[in-house]
Amino acid sequence: MGSRQTIPTVGILLALVTFVSTLVLGLDPVIAISILVLWVGSLLLAVGRAPDPAPAAVPQPFSTDSMRKLIENSSTPLLVTKKNTIAIANRTARRMMGQHVVGQDARVAFRQPEAIALLAEGRNGQAIVRGLVRRQDIWQINRQAVDDKLAVIELINRTAEADISRAHTDFVANASHELRTPLSAIIGYAETLRESHESLDSPTSQKFLGTIEREALRLQSLISDLMSLSRVEAEKHDSPQELLELLSITERAARDAAGTERIDRLDLQLNVDPCIKGDQQQIEQVVRNLVDNALKYGAPDTPVKVQLDLSRDGMARLSVIDQGDGISPEHIPHLTRRFYRTDPGRSRASGGTGLGLAIVKHIVERHRGRLDIDSGLGKGTSVIVRIPLADQDSRRANVTGSDPS
Repeated sequence: MGSRQTIPTVGILLALVTFVSTLVLGLDPVIAISILVLWVGSLLLAVGRAPDPAPAAVPQPFSTDSMRKLIENSSTPLLVTKKNTIAIANRTARRMMGQHVVGQDARVAFRQPEAIALLAEGRNGQAIVRGLVRRQDIWQINRQAVDDKLAVIELINRTAEADISRAHTDFVANASHELRTPLSAIIGYAETLRESHESLDSPTSQKFLGTIEREALRLQSLISDLMSLSRVEAEKHDSPQELLELLSITERAARDAAGTERIDRLDLQLNVDPCIKGDQQQIEQVVRNLVDNALKYGAPDTPVKVQLDLSRDGMARLSVIDQGDGISPEHIPHLTRRFYRTDPGRSRASGGTGLGLAIVKHIVERHRGRLDIDSGLGKGTSVIVRIPLADQDSRRANVTGSDPS
């Protein structure tokens, strides 16, 4: 309750009588008024009472209702168990594990020895569960007790981290294998030449030397492509800002890829000159890789079309089309994987590293574009790259900045 005061009526009347009496007796009015104010004020202060103290806050125990409201909208899957029975599952957990999980024994829901041991012991800690939602999923379970009955279980998806780690391991293994193959050939032929240089005739020596040179060049190409891929991946989150006119870059890079020996097979159909924001060196690399692949794997003495136009959605579109044997449909989704080859023997014989399309994919992604591959057995292959056009403001700014006036 709040403070409460009772007016001291009798005391105030006595003070007034005294005040009047002092005036009648001829006391100075100022002194008489001062005595009256002091007397009445003292009476009022004396009867005042301090407010009642606020009641002490009593800590409320956790309840399932309060915890349900607290965790329901969390984007992290959260469960609340009551003596190892799942009493609450928030929206994210229900969507992931199903509505039926509420009321189920948590040890049955997770079905993994590590998780069962963690829950059975009733201790705080973590465990790893595999295949909780999909076969290859990896989830980390964190258990934290709230009291002697309730505990909160947090589920953290570790699948992406495991996939990245596995991809790195596979990449190192594949790169080591690819590097070892030409090195073994170089070392073997070099040792043979050193040990048998007097007994080998000239044609055989020249053959060995030719193999050494070819494998050394392949090794150089492989290292160059590995460095290019590393650079592109390091810069994949940095959007290019340089304004490029695509026609001249495409023509120059396509002719460089064909060289003097294959230039007659090149059919350039460059119908527009779109302006894009890009990295010139990487765009040239895309064109060279695609044209070189088409010339290598297309049928001999058949043309390779290099088309440049605009797509229906208003993007710059580069198409490289060959008339080769084509690719089986089951291979197409894997073509941009590192070191993936549909025909390993043919690819190595032609000097391919297995990284060309992987580099193209990463460059296109960095330029916020799209890469599509269309092929069929006996029909040839079309590789199409779409890259967004530079906006009009950027083009005007570039023109203004380059105007000498």
